[in-house]
Amino acid sequence: MTMEGSTIARVLHVVGVVLWIGGVAMVTTVLLPATRHLKTPQERVAFFENIERGFAAQSRITTLITGLSGFYLVHWLDLWERFTRSEFWWMHAMVLVWALFTLVLFVLEPLFLHRWFIERARHRPESTFRLVARLHWVLLGLSLVTVAGAVAGSHGYLLFGR
Repeated sequence: MTMEGSTIARVLHVVGVVLWIGGVAMVTTVLLPATRHLKTPQERVAFFENIERGFAAQSRITTLITGLSGFYLVHWLDLWERFTRSEFWWMHAMVLVWALFTLVLFVLEPLFLHRWFIERARHRPESTFRLVARLHWVLLGLSLVTVAGAVAGSHGYLLFGR
């Protein structure tokens, strides 16, 4: 593939990250807090489920695009050696964040997380939403540190090393 292919892969990678992590930010900072204003636990669960279902579908697509384009870029640009150097910590972080979300979206949620959430929210709605919100904040924080590190690192600012 030509350099144009590399450019297309970068565009797909960045757009995928923007949609995916931007969606996580929206769910974390807007959707979850909005559920507190609904009157009953049943309304909260139904509202969250409706929105999250659509977002999960978008996230599956964008994490797939992000992962494939990222792997392509590492392979095409021969960046494998970066994974052996601490100054490129953000490369490891990108793979870690991607792997966490991929595991949740493609494995854990379909196998049991969705049922667990519904069942737990039915019996303990307040603590369930607090736990879900905390987990979203952790994932968002990890994602934002990774994005910031990747942007800085890909533009020459290395926290450790050179």
